[in-house]
Amino acid sequence: MEDETKLSIYRAARTIKRRHNSLYNALRSIFEDSIFVGEISQLWPDLPLLANLRCGLWYFPKFHSTCYFKSTDGHNNNWSFNTSRLNLHVAQLAGQKGGCFIVDSTRKGKRFPDSMSKTIPIWTCVLNRSIRNHLSKMHDVDQSMLKERVTSTSMEHFDNERNVSVNWDCSLHLPLWISQTERASIEDRLEEWTKQLDESGADVASLASCLKKPLRPLWISQKTVIWLNEVPDHDSWDFTPIILVSASSSTGIIQNRTTSEFSWNYIPGAGDDEESWARGLSPNLFWNHAYDIINSGPELCNQEVADIVEKDRVYHAQRGQHAPQVIVKPTKVASSSDHPLHEESPLSSDFSNIEINPKSHDEECAISWLGSTNLAVGTSQSAADISNVDCILNCDQESISVRLSDTEAYLHLPMVISKLDRFSLLNNLPSAVNFAKSNLSKGKRILVCCHNGEDVSVCVCLAILTSLFNDRGVFDGGKSFNNTRITKLEMRRRLVLICKFATNARPSRGNLRQVFGFLSGGRFDSE
Repeated sequence: MEDETKLSIYRAARTIKRRHNSLYNALRSIFEDSIFVGEISQLWPDLPLLANLRCGLWYFPKFHSTCYFKSTDGHNNNWSFNTSRLNLHVAQLAGQKGGCFIVDSTRKGKRFPDSMSKTIPIWTCVLNRSIRNHLSKMHDVDQSMLKERVTSTSMEHFDNERNVSVNWDCSLHLPLWISQTERASIEDRLEEWTKQLDESGADVASLASCLKKPLRPLWISQKTVIWLNEVPDHDSWDFTPIILVSASSSTGIIQNRTTSEFSWNYIPGAGDDEESWARGLSPNLFWNHAYDIINSGPELCNQEVADIVEKDRVYHAQRGQHAPQVIVKPTKVASSSDHPLHEESPLSSDFSNIEINPKSHDEECAISWLGSTNLAVGTSQSAADISNVDCILNCDQESISVRLSDTEAYLHLPMVISKLDRFSLLNNLPSAVNFAKSNLSKGKRILVCCHNGEDVSVCVCLAILTSLFNDRGVFDGGKSFNNTRITKLEMRRRLVLICKFATNARPSRGNLRQVFGFLSGGRFDSE
Protein backbone atom coordinates (compact mmCIF):
# COMPACT_ATOMS: atom_id res chain seq x y z
CA MET A 1 0.00 0.00 0.00
CA GLU A 2 2.88 2.32 0.85
CA ASP A 3 4.50 1.61 -2.53
CA GLU A 4 1.26 2.44 -4.33
CA THR A 5 1.06 5.75 -2.44
CA LYS A 6 4.64 6.64 -3.38
CA LEU A 7 3.93 5.73 -7.00
CA SER A 8 0.82 7.91 -7.03
CA ILE A 9 2.75 10.88 -5.61
CA TYR A 10 5.47 10.32 -8.20
CA ARG A 11 2.94 10.25 -11.04
CA ALA A 12 1.24 13.37 -9.74
CA ALA A 13 4.57 15.19 -9.50
CA ARG A 14 5.51 14.16 -13.04
CA THR A 15 2.12 15.30 -14.35
CA ILE A 16 2.50 18.70 -12.69
CA LYS A 17 6.00 19.05 -14.11
CA ARG A 18 4.77 18.21 -17.63
CA ARG A 19 2.03 20.81 -17.34
CA HIS A 20 4.56 23.41 -16.22
CA ASN A 21 7.07 22.53 -18.98
CA SER A 22 4.61 22.88 -21.86
CA LEU A 23 5.76 24.06 -25.27
CA TYR A 24 3.99 27.40 -24.91
CA ASN A 25 5.54 28.04 -21.48
CA ALA A 26 9.02 27.34 -22.87
CA LEU A 27 8.64 29.56 -25.96
CA ARG A 28 6.91 32.36 -24.08
CA SER A 29 9.69 32.31 -21.45
CA ILE A 30 12.34 32.51 -24.16
CA PHE A 31 10.49 35.37 -25.86
CA GLU A 32 10.26 37.38 -22.62
CA ASP A 33 13.92 36.78 -21.75
CA SER A 34 15.00 37.91 -25.22
CA ILE A 35 13.72 41.39 -24.38
CA PHE A 36 16.29 41.59 -21.58
CA VAL A 37 19.05 40.40 -23.93
CA GLY A 38 18.11 43.10 -26.44
CA GLU A 39 18.18 45.81 -23.76
CA ILE A 40 21.63 44.78 -22.55
CA SER A 41 23.05 44.59 -26.08
CA GLN A 42 22.02 48.21 -26.63
CA LEU A 43 24.18 49.39 -23.72
CA TRP A 44 27.21 48.77 -25.94
CA PRO A 45 25.71 48.58 -29.45
CA ASP A 46 29.12 48.37 -31.16
CA LEU A 47 29.96 45.05 -29.52
CA PRO A 48 28.95 41.85 -31.37
CA LEU A 49 26.41 39.48 -29.80
CA LEU A 50 27.38 35.78 -29.68
CA ALA A 51 25.27 32.79 -28.65
CA ASN A 52 26.76 30.00 -26.57
CA LEU A 53 25.52 26.82 -28.22
CA ARG A 54 23.06 25.38 -27.92
CA CYS A 55 20.85 26.98 -25.31
CA GLY A 56 21.91 30.58 -25.92
CA LEU A 57 20.93 30.45 -29.58
CA TRP A 58 17.22 30.64 -28.65
CA TYR A 59 17.43 33.96 -26.83
CA PHE A 60 17.72 36.52 -29.63
CA PRO A 61 16.54 36.76 -33.24
CA LYS A 62 19.94 37.56 -34.75
CA PHE A 63 23.43 36.79 -33.49
CA HIS A 64 26.71 37.88 -35.00
CA SER A 65 28.22 34.44 -34.40
CA THR A 66 28.18 31.43 -32.07
CA CYS A 67 30.61 29.82 -29.64
CA TYR A 68 30.72 26.63 -27.62
CA PHE A 69 31.76 26.73 -23.98
CA LYS A 70 30.57 23.66 -22.06
CA SER A 71 29.34 23.91 -18.49
CA THR A 72 30.87 20.50 -17.74
CA ASP A 73 34.34 22.02 -18.24
CA GLY A 74 33.54 24.26 -15.27
CA HIS A 75 31.98 21.72 -12.93
CA ASN A 76 33.58 21.44 -9.49
CA ASN A 77 36.56 19.03 -9.54
CA ASN A 78 36.11 18.62 -13.31
CA TRP A 79 37.62 21.92 -14.43
CA SER A 80 39.12 21.76 -17.88
CA PHE A 81 40.65 23.81 -20.65
CA ASN A 82 39.70 21.85 -23.74
CA THR A 83 41.79 22.33 -26.89
CA SER A 84 38.96 20.73 -28.88
CA ARG A 85 36.90 23.84 -28.12
CA LEU A 86 39.39 26.70 -28.27
CA ASN A 87 36.88 29.28 -29.53
CA LEU A 88 39.75 31.42 -30.80
CA HIS A 89 37.38 33.20 -33.17
CA VAL A 90 35.69 34.70 -30.11
CA ALA A 91 38.95 36.21 -28.86
CA GLN A 92 39.84 37.47 -32.33
CA LEU A 93 36.40 39.04 -32.78
CA ALA A 94 36.64 40.67 -29.35
CA GLY A 95 40.06 42.03 -30.29
CA GLN A 96 38.74 43.49 -33.55
CA LYS A 97 35.60 45.02 -32.04
CA GLY A 98 36.91 45.95 -28.58
CA GLY A 99 34.92 43.23 -26.80
CA CYS A 100 31.82 41.07 -27.25
CA PHE A 101 28.69 39.69 -25.57
CA ILE A 102 28.09 35.98 -24.97
CA VAL A 103 24.51 34.89 -24.25
CA ASP A 104 23.60 31.72 -22.36
CA SER A 105 21.11 30.57 -19.73
CA THR A 106 20.61 27.95 -17.03
CA ARG A 107 17.70 25.96 -15.64
CA LYS A 108 19.12 25.32 -12.20
CA GLY A 109 17.93 28.42 -10.36
CA LYS A 110 21.46 29.86 -10.41
CA ARG A 111 22.19 33.31 -11.80
CA PHE A 112 24.78 31.95 -14.26
CA PRO A 113 25.56 28.55 -15.77
CA ASP A 114 28.97 27.03 -15.00
CA SER A 115 29.99 27.81 -18.58
CA MET A 116 29.94 31.49 -17.59
CA SER A 117 31.00 31.36 -13.95
CA LYS A 118 34.04 29.13 -14.51
CA THR A 119 34.60 27.73 -18.05
CA ILE A 120 34.92 31.12 -19.77
CA PRO A 121 36.97 32.72 -16.95
CA ILE A 122 39.41 29.79 -17.20
CA TRP A 123 39.50 30.24 -20.98
CA THR A 124 40.26 33.99 -20.80
CA CYS A 125 42.97 33.43 -18.19
CA VAL A 126 44.74 30.66 -20.14
CA LEU A 127 44.62 32.69 -23.35
CA ASN A 128 46.02 35.74 -21.55
CA ARG A 129 48.87 33.69 -20.10
CA SER A 130 49.71 32.19 -23.49
CA ILE A 131 49.65 35.63 -25.13
CA ARG A 132 51.95 37.03 -22.43
CA ASN A 133 54.35 34.13 -22.99
CA HIS A 134 54.35 34.86 -26.71
CA LEU A 135 54.99 38.57 -26.18
CA SER A 136 57.84 37.81 -23.79
CA LYS A 137 59.46 35.44 -26.28
CA MET A 138 59.18 38.01 -29.04
CA HIS A 139 61.08 40.52 -26.92
CA ASP A 140 63.49 38.12 -25.28
CA VAL A 141 66.49 39.14 -27.40
CA ASP A 142 69.92 40.43 -26.70
CA GLN A 143 69.37 44.16 -26.11
CA SER A 144 72.96 44.99 -26.92
CA MET A 145 72.59 43.45 -30.39
CA LEU A 146 69.29 45.22 -30.84
CA LYS A 147 70.80 48.60 -30.01
CA GLU A 148 73.31 48.18 -32.83
CA ARG A 149 70.55 47.68 -35.37
CA VAL A 150 67.77 50.07 -34.41
CA THR A 151 67.32 53.78 -33.94
CA SER A 152 66.46 55.43 -30.63
CA THR A 153 62.83 55.68 -31.77
CA SER A 154 62.70 51.96 -32.47
CA MET A 155 64.31 51.26 -29.13
CA GLU A 156 61.61 53.28 -27.39
CA HIS A 157 58.99 51.24 -29.25
CA PHE A 158 60.73 48.04 -28.12
CA ASP A 159 60.65 49.16 -24.49
CA ASN A 160 56.95 49.98 -24.78
CA GLU A 161 56.23 46.56 -26.19
CA ARG A 162 58.18 44.91 -23.37
CA ASN A 163 56.14 46.86 -20.83
CA VAL A 164 52.95 45.60 -22.47
CA SER A 165 54.05 41.99 -22.05
CA VAL A 166 55.07 42.56 -18.42
CA ASN A 167 51.83 44.35 -17.51
CA TRP A 168 49.54 41.97 -19.41
CA ASP A 169 46.92 40.89 -16.86
CA CYS A 170 47.00 37.12 -16.41
CA SER A 171 44.97 36.95 -13.19
CA LEU A 172 42.12 34.49 -12.84
CA HIS A 173 38.95 36.60 -12.73
CA LEU A 174 36.10 34.61 -11.19
CA PRO A 175 32.75 35.86 -9.90
CA LEU A 176 32.50 36.57 -6.18
CA TRP A 177 30.35 33.54 -5.40
CA ILE A 178 33.13 31.08 -6.29
CA SER A 179 34.81 29.91 -3.07
CA GLN A 180 38.48 30.53 -2.33
CA THR A 181 39.04 26.78 -2.12
CA GLU A 182 37.73 26.24 -5.65
CA ARG A 183 39.66 29.26 -6.92
CA ALA A 184 42.90 27.86 -5.51
CA SER A 185 42.26 24.45 -7.11
CA ILE A 186 41.70 26.07 -10.51
CA GLU A 187 44.80 28.27 -10.18
CA ASP A 188 46.91 25.18 -9.49
CA ARG A 189 46.02 23.88 -12.97
CA LEU A 190 46.54 27.07 -14.98
CA GLU A 191 50.20 26.41 -15.81
CA GLU A 192 49.38 22.93 -17.11
CA TRP A 193 46.54 24.25 -19.28
CA THR A 194 48.70 27.06 -20.65
CA LYS A 195 51.34 24.52 -21.64
CA GLN A 196 48.66 22.45 -23.40
CA LEU A 197 47.57 25.50 -25.38
CA ASP A 198 51.16 26.40 -26.30
CA GLU A 199 51.78 22.84 -27.52
CA SER A 200 48.50 22.58 -29.45
CA GLY A 201 49.75 24.62 -32.39
CA ALA A 202 47.09 27.29 -31.92
CA ASP A 203 47.80 30.57 -33.71
CA VAL A 204 48.60 32.58 -30.60
CA ALA A 205 50.72 35.01 -32.64
CA SER A 206 47.68 36.23 -34.62
CA LEU A 207 45.74 36.50 -31.39
CA ALA A 208 48.48 38.56 -29.75
CA SER A 209 48.60 40.96 -32.70
CA CYS A 210 44.80 41.31 -32.67
CA LEU A 211 44.29 41.88 -28.94
CA LYS A 212 45.52 45.22 -27.65
CA LYS A 213 44.27 44.57 -24.11
CA PRO A 214 43.95 41.34 -22.08
CA LEU A 215 40.65 39.50 -22.03
CA ARG A 216 38.44 39.77 -18.96
CA PRO A 217 34.93 38.46 -18.24
CA LEU A 218 32.10 40.59 -16.86
CA TRP A 219 28.76 39.17 -15.67
CA ILE A 220 25.26 40.55 -16.25
CA SER A 221 21.99 38.89 -15.25
CA GLN A 222 18.41 40.03 -14.72
CA LYS A 223 19.35 40.84 -11.11
CA THR A 224 22.24 43.08 -12.09
CA VAL A 225 21.70 46.74 -11.18
CA ILE A 226 22.78 49.03 -14.01
CA TRP A 227 22.64 52.84 -13.78
CA LEU A 228 21.92 53.86 -17.36
CA ASN A 229 23.45 57.29 -16.88
CA GLU A 230 26.71 55.75 -15.69
CA VAL A 231 27.35 53.08 -18.34
CA PRO A 232 31.07 53.38 -19.22
CA ASP A 233 32.46 53.33 -22.73
CA HIS A 234 34.01 49.90 -23.29
CA ASP A 235 37.08 51.61 -24.79
CA SER A 236 37.78 53.23 -21.43
CA TRP A 237 38.52 49.89 -19.75
CA ASP A 238 42.09 48.61 -19.53
CA PHE A 239 40.93 45.19 -20.71
CA THR A 240 38.96 43.63 -23.57
CA PRO A 241 35.53 42.82 -22.08
CA ILE A 242 33.83 39.47 -22.61
CA ILE A 243 30.37 40.41 -21.31
CA LEU A 244 28.52 37.29 -20.15
CA VAL A 245 24.75 37.73 -20.30
CA SER A 246 22.66 35.15 -18.46
CA ALA A 247 19.29 35.56 -20.16
CA SER A 248 16.89 34.04 -17.64
CA SER A 249 15.61 34.99 -14.23
CA SER A 250 17.38 32.98 -11.54
CA THR A 251 14.43 32.46 -9.18
CA GLY A 252 13.82 28.86 -8.20
CA ILE A 253 10.11 29.49 -7.61
CA ILE A 254 7.55 28.67 -10.30
CA GLN A 255 6.26 32.02 -11.51
CA ASN A 256 2.72 32.20 -12.83
CA ARG A 257 2.44 35.14 -15.20
CA THR A 258 -0.74 36.54 -16.66
CA THR A 259 -1.39 38.73 -19.68
CA SER A 260 -4.65 40.22 -20.88
CA GLU A 261 -5.33 37.00 -22.79
CA PHE A 262 -3.31 34.09 -21.38
CA SER A 263 -1.92 32.71 -18.15
CA TRP A 264 1.40 30.89 -18.33
CA ASN A 265 4.28 29.61 -16.18
CA TYR A 266 7.77 31.04 -16.54
CA ILE A 267 10.60 28.53 -17.13
CA PRO A 268 14.17 29.71 -16.43
CA GLY A 269 16.65 28.40 -18.98
CA ALA A 270 13.83 27.11 -21.18
CA GLY A 271 16.09 26.90 -24.24
CA ASP A 272 18.14 24.06 -22.77
CA ASP A 273 17.82 20.46 -24.03
CA GLU A 274 15.73 21.40 -27.07
CA GLU A 275 15.22 17.79 -28.17
CA SER A 276 12.96 17.19 -25.18
CA TRP A 277 10.49 20.00 -25.86
CA ALA A 278 10.97 21.89 -29.17
CA ARG A 279 9.05 19.39 -31.39
CA GLY A 280 11.31 19.98 -34.39
CA LEU A 281 11.31 23.76 -34.03
CA SER A 282 14.72 25.41 -34.46
CA PRO A 283 15.73 28.80 -33.03
CA ASN A 284 15.79 30.36 -36.50
CA LEU A 285 12.40 28.91 -37.37
CA PHE A 286 10.99 30.14 -34.06
CA TRP A 287 12.13 33.72 -34.59
CA ASN A 288 10.80 33.75 -38.16
CA HIS A 289 7.34 33.03 -36.68
CA ALA A 290 7.70 34.23 -33.08
CA TYR A 291 4.74 36.61 -32.99
CA ASP A 292 2.38 34.09 -34.59
CA ILE A 293 3.46 31.40 -32.12
CA ILE A 294 3.22 33.61 -29.03
CA ASN A 295 -0.11 35.10 -30.09
CA SER A 296 -1.57 31.63 -30.73
CA GLY A 297 -1.78 31.08 -26.97
CA PRO A 298 -1.31 27.92 -24.87
CA GLU A 299 -4.20 25.97 -26.39
CA LEU A 300 -3.22 26.42 -30.05
CA CYS A 301 0.57 26.61 -29.67
CA ASN A 302 1.26 22.91 -30.30
CA GLN A 303 -0.74 22.92 -33.53
CA GLU A 304 0.81 26.21 -34.67
CA VAL A 305 4.33 24.85 -34.18
CA ALA A 306 3.44 21.56 -35.88
CA ASP A 307 2.17 23.46 -38.93
CA ILE A 308 5.29 25.65 -39.11
CA VAL A 309 7.67 22.68 -38.77
CA GLU A 310 5.82 20.70 -41.43
CA LYS A 311 5.74 23.64 -43.85
CA ASP A 312 9.47 24.01 -43.43
CA ARG A 313 9.98 20.29 -43.99
CA VAL A 314 7.93 20.39 -47.19
CA TYR A 315 9.88 23.43 -48.38
CA HIS A 316 13.17 21.55 -48.05
CA ALA A 317 11.80 18.29 -49.46
CA GLN A 318 10.53 20.04 -52.61
CA ARG A 319 14.08 21.23 -53.24
CA GLY A 320 15.65 17.82 -52.76
CA GLN A 321 17.16 18.79 -49.42
CA HIS A 322 17.42 16.70 -46.27
CA ALA A 323 13.95 16.87 -44.68
CA PRO A 324 13.15 14.02 -42.28
CA GLN A 325 9.66 13.66 -40.86
CA VAL A 326 9.51 14.96 -37.30
CA ILE A 327 8.11 12.37 -34.89
CA VAL A 328 6.92 13.62 -31.52
CA LYS A 329 6.37 11.18 -28.65
CA PRO A 330 2.87 11.58 -27.26
CA THR A 331 2.68 13.22 -23.87
CA LYS A 332 1.16 10.96 -21.23
CA VAL A 333 -1.25 12.71 -18.91
CA ALA A 334 -3.96 11.46 -16.61
CA SER A 335 -6.67 12.59 -18.97
CA SER A 336 -6.06 14.40 -22.21
CA SER A 337 -9.58 15.78 -22.17
CA ASP A 338 -8.85 17.44 -18.84
CA HIS A 339 -5.57 18.91 -20.08
CA PRO A 340 -6.01 20.37 -23.57
CA LEU A 341 -2.61 22.07 -23.44
CA HIS A 342 -0.98 18.66 -23.68
CA GLU A 343 -3.00 17.18 -26.51
CA GLU A 344 -0.74 15.92 -29.24
CA SER A 345 -0.84 17.79 -32.53
CA PRO A 346 -0.67 15.52 -35.57
CA LEU A 347 2.20 16.20 -37.95
CA SER A 348 0.83 14.12 -40.77
CA SER A 349 -1.69 16.68 -42.03
CA ASP A 350 -2.09 17.26 -45.76
CA PHE A 351 -0.15 20.41 -46.65
CA SER A 352 -0.36 20.06 -50.43
CA ASN A 353 -2.61 23.10 -50.78
CA ILE A 354 -0.76 25.31 -48.29
CA GLU A 355 1.32 28.19 -49.60
CA ILE A 356 4.91 27.68 -48.52
CA ASN A 357 6.67 30.68 -47.04
CA PRO A 358 10.23 30.69 -48.42
CA LYS A 359 11.42 32.68 -45.40
CA SER A 360 10.52 29.82 -43.08
CA HIS A 361 13.63 27.80 -43.80
CA ASP A 362 17.00 28.32 -42.14
CA GLU A 363 19.46 30.56 -43.92
CA GLU A 364 21.84 28.71 -46.20
CA CYS A 365 24.74 27.34 -44.23
CA ALA A 366 28.10 28.26 -45.74
CA ILE A 367 30.78 25.62 -45.96
CA SER A 368 34.18 26.10 -44.36
CA TRP A 369 37.29 25.56 -46.48
CA LEU A 370 40.22 24.21 -44.49
CA GLY A 371 42.92 26.55 -45.72
CA SER A 372 44.42 25.51 -49.06
CA THR A 373 43.90 21.76 -48.55
CA ASN A 374 41.01 21.46 -51.08
CA LEU A 375 38.98 20.09 -48.15
CA ALA A 376 35.77 21.69 -46.94
CA VAL A 377 33.36 20.80 -44.14
CA GLY A 378 29.67 21.67 -44.01
CA THR A 379 26.10 20.47 -43.63
CA SER A 380 24.38 18.01 -45.94
CA GLN A 381 21.72 20.68 -46.47
CA SER A 382 24.27 23.10 -47.94
CA ALA A 383 25.79 20.34 -50.10
CA ALA A 384 22.66 20.05 -52.23
CA ASP A 385 23.14 23.50 -53.76
CA ILE A 386 26.90 23.92 -53.61
CA SER A 387 28.63 24.54 -56.93
CA ASN A 388 32.33 25.08 -56.19
CA VAL A 389 33.22 21.51 -55.22
CA ASP A 390 34.18 18.54 -57.39
CA CYS A 391 33.37 15.72 -54.95
CA ILE A 392 31.09 15.17 -51.99
CA LEU A 393 31.61 12.74 -49.12
CA ASN A 394 28.25 12.54 -47.36
CA CYS A 395 28.40 11.21 -43.79
CA ASP A 396 24.74 11.89 -43.03
CA GLN A 397 22.34 9.01 -42.48
CA GLU A 398 20.22 10.21 -45.40
CA SER A 399 21.41 10.43 -48.97
CA ILE A 400 21.13 13.75 -50.80
CA SER A 401 20.57 14.90 -54.38
CA VAL A 402 23.75 16.51 -55.70
CA ARG A 403 24.67 18.29 -58.90
CA LEU A 404 27.86 16.54 -59.93
CA SER A 405 28.77 15.55 -63.45
CA ASP A 406 30.69 12.45 -62.35
CA THR A 407 28.64 9.85 -60.48
CA GLU A 408 31.82 8.51 -58.84
CA ALA A 409 32.42 11.94 -57.31
CA TYR A 410 29.73 11.27 -54.69
CA LEU A 411 30.14 8.80 -51.84
CA HIS A 412 27.52 8.21 -49.16
CA LEU A 413 28.82 6.65 -45.95
CA PRO A 414 26.01 6.74 -43.37
CA MET A 415 27.41 7.43 -39.91
CA VAL A 416 25.88 8.14 -36.53
CA ILE A 417 27.24 9.74 -33.37
CA SER A 418 29.12 7.63 -30.84
CA LYS A 419 26.19 7.66 -28.39
CA LEU A 420 24.19 5.64 -30.91
CA ASP A 421 27.00 3.46 -32.24
CA ARG A 422 30.49 3.38 -30.74
CA PHE A 423 32.04 2.01 -33.94
CA SER A 424 30.09 3.74 -36.72
CA LEU A 425 32.81 6.27 -37.49
CA LEU A 426 35.68 3.83 -37.04
CA ASN A 427 34.17 1.32 -39.47
CA ASN A 428 33.67 3.92 -42.20
CA LEU A 429 36.92 5.88 -41.94
CA PRO A 430 39.00 3.58 -44.22
CA SER A 431 36.54 4.08 -47.10
CA ALA A 432 36.34 7.80 -46.39
CA VAL A 433 40.12 8.27 -46.42
CA ASN A 434 40.55 6.19 -49.58
CA PHE A 435 37.87 8.22 -51.36
CA ALA A 436 39.59 11.44 -50.29
CA LYS A 437 43.03 10.16 -51.34
CA SER A 438 41.81 9.15 -54.79
CA ASN A 439 40.29 12.57 -55.48
CA LEU A 440 42.76 14.85 -53.71
CA SER A 441 45.61 13.24 -55.66
CA LYS A 442 43.88 14.51 -58.82
CA GLY A 443 43.62 18.04 -57.42
CA LYS A 444 39.86 17.82 -56.87
CA ARG A 445 37.99 19.80 -54.21
CA ILE A 446 36.07 17.72 -51.68
CA LEU A 447 33.21 18.65 -49.37
CA VAL A 448 32.76 16.43 -46.32
CA CYS A 449 29.28 16.91 -44.90
CA CYS A 450 26.97 15.57 -42.21
CA HIS A 451 23.65 16.59 -40.69
CA ASN A 452 24.96 19.59 -38.72
CA GLY A 453 28.50 20.01 -40.07
CA GLU A 454 29.84 20.13 -36.52
CA ASP A 455 30.77 16.65 -35.34
CA VAL A 456 30.94 13.62 -37.62
CA SER A 457 32.11 15.52 -40.72
CA VAL A 458 34.73 17.37 -38.64
CA CYS A 459 36.07 14.05 -37.33
CA VAL A 460 36.24 12.61 -40.86
CA CYS A 461 38.18 15.69 -42.01
CA LEU A 462 40.52 15.22 -39.04
CA ALA A 463 41.23 11.64 -40.12
CA ILE A 464 41.82 12.75 -43.73
CA LEU A 465 44.11 15.64 -42.78
CA THR A 466 46.19 13.48 -40.46
CA SER A 467 46.39 10.52 -42.84
CA LEU A 468 47.07 12.27 -46.13
CA PHE A 469 48.77 15.59 -45.30
CA ASN A 470 52.12 16.38 -43.73
CA ASP A 471 52.55 18.68 -40.73
CA ARG A 472 52.81 21.70 -43.08
CA GLY A 473 49.36 21.00 -44.48
CA VAL A 474 50.64 19.71 -47.85
CA PHE A 475 49.02 16.66 -49.45
CA ASP A 476 51.49 13.78 -49.70
CA GLY A 477 49.14 10.82 -50.06
CA GLY A 478 50.09 9.35 -46.68
CA LYS A 479 53.92 9.29 -46.85
CA SER A 480 54.49 11.28 -43.68
CA PHE A 481 51.68 9.42 -41.91
CA ASN A 482 53.27 6.05 -42.65
CA ASN A 483 56.56 7.25 -41.18
CA THR A 484 55.09 8.85 -38.05
CA ARG A 485 53.60 7.47 -34.88
CA ILE A 486 50.47 9.54 -34.32
CA THR A 487 50.02 10.75 -30.76
CA LYS A 488 46.99 12.37 -29.17
CA LEU A 489 48.94 15.64 -29.08
CA GLU A 490 49.57 15.51 -32.82
CA MET A 491 45.92 14.70 -33.51
CA ARG A 492 44.91 17.59 -31.24
CA ARG A 493 47.15 19.96 -33.23
CA ARG A 494 45.39 18.98 -36.45
CA LEU A 495 42.01 19.47 -34.79
CA VAL A 496 43.05 22.96 -33.68
CA LEU A 497 43.88 23.70 -37.32
CA ILE A 498 40.43 22.58 -38.43
CA CYS A 499 38.71 24.63 -35.72
CA LYS A 500 40.59 27.70 -36.91
CA PHE A 501 38.61 27.57 -40.16
CA ALA A 502 35.45 25.73 -39.07
CA THR A 503 34.57 27.83 -36.03
CA ASN A 504 31.34 25.90 -35.38
CA ALA A 505 33.19 22.57 -35.03
CA ARG A 506 32.01 20.59 -31.98
CA PRO A 507 33.47 17.06 -32.23
CA SER A 508 32.35 14.76 -29.44
CA ARG A 509 34.80 12.90 -27.26
CA GLY A 510 33.43 9.52 -28.36
CA ASN A 511 33.93 10.30 -32.03
CA LEU A 512 37.44 11.66 -31.43
CA ARG A 513 38.31 8.40 -29.67
CA GLN A 514 37.28 6.50 -32.80
CA VAL A 515 39.44 8.76 -34.98
CA PHE A 516 42.45 8.17 -32.74
CA GLY A 517 41.78 4.43 -32.77
CA PHE A 518 41.74 4.51 -36.57
CA LEU A 519 44.92 6.62 -36.81
CA SER A 520 46.75 4.44 -34.30
CA GLY A 521 46.04 1.21 -36.13
CA GLY A 522 45.65 2.14 -39.80
CA ARG A 523 48.29 2.72 -42.47
CA PHE A 524 47.72 3.50 -46.15
CA ASP A 525 49.68 2.72 -49.25
CA SER A 526 51.39 5.94 -50.36
CA GLU A 527 52.26 4.66 -53.82
